Amino acid sequence: MADGNGRKTVVIADYDYGDADIERAIIEEAGLRLVTAQCKTEDDVIAAARDADAIIAQYATVGARAISALTRCEVIARYGTGTDIVDVDAATRHGILVTNVPSDWCENEVADHAMALLLAAARKVCRYDQATRAGVWRWQTGEPIHRFSGRTLGLLSFGAIAQAVGRRAAGFGLRVIASDPYMPAADITARGAAPVSLDELLDQSDYLVIQAPLTKETHHLIGEPQLRRMKPTAILINTARGPIVSDEALCQALREGWIAGAGLDDIEEEPAKQRDWTPGNPLFGLDNVIITPHAAYYSEESIHTVREFAASEVVRVLTGRPPLSAVNADQLASTRHPDSRLDLALVVSRVARAGTNR
Repeated sequence: MADGNGRKTVVIADYDYGDADIERAIIEEAGLRLVTAQCKTEDDVIAAARDADAIIAQYATVGARAISALTRCEVIARYGTGTDIVDVDAATRHGILVTNVPSDWCENEVADHAMALLLAAARKVCRYDQATRAGVWRWQTGEPIHRFSGRTLGLLSFGAIAQAVGRRAAGFGLRVIASDPYMPAADITARGAAPVSLDELLDQSDYLVIQAPLTKETHHLIGEPQLRRMKPTAILINTARGPIVSDEALCQALREGWIAGAGLDDIEEEPAKQRDWTPGNPLFGLDNVIITPHAAYYSEESIHTVREFAASEVVRVLTGRPPLSAVNADQLASTRHPDSRLDLALVVSRVARAGTNR
């Protein structure tokens, strides 16, 4: 979708940053044209980006149907690490490169947020605050609260962000265990945690922090059977993607006391991906859960980094240079798809092995 001056076009499918000034400066300085949209559906993506040379997406789904409708696209860049909103296999079949942002852009922010949710839930901070504002000045409002030090923190997945959570937890005197089927037990041990199976993780954890990517295998990985295995005093923290946990099962677990509490940075419906969302989720009516609006990754510094990196990846590809964080470069190079618009000899794979799908 070149303009009258022959410039290639980059479409930002959606964003919630308030403006696109950072991206515009990078993209237009490279001689490219920028178009912004606020897509919520694949139909929206098709309408906005059918003839685009590149797409940048934050929450909008760029699935197989949208990808098959693209006529010129060379690269789909994700604002963030997880690429579950992009059908990477479909992109590969159509010769389109997919890029992401390595997880270190928000590693410290997410690890800090996980600990903040855990401490707030364990120390009943929100309950105390609400009671005090209502005129109730009693330490008993938070009963029961248990000593933090000496308890067990379990990590579901043990990538870079989970390891950062583990380091913070160790500073509070917590024993750290981790379950990650993709990491050798010796590597988990070397990084400061005791390797355990998923069942052992559920059985032993006083505090369970979920930091796994959202995949077909992890969707609803934590449901009724898993929640029933946990200790009735346990607290679940999810600073990964909402759909890893079944909201229905979690709501029942919190109401019926299968576990004591939860801290969630996202919920299963992922409101940012919906148009005209309303807060009807039953979890909002419970006082033993803390919910933040998928904000764990946020700091002024991290937001600037992720926007700059995503825009720069698009510029690299459209100007004939290799991207820094290609998700499917190896697959493209091996398939040598005849429809590929990329000079695959220039594509250097640096697949981001991230600890989360932020």
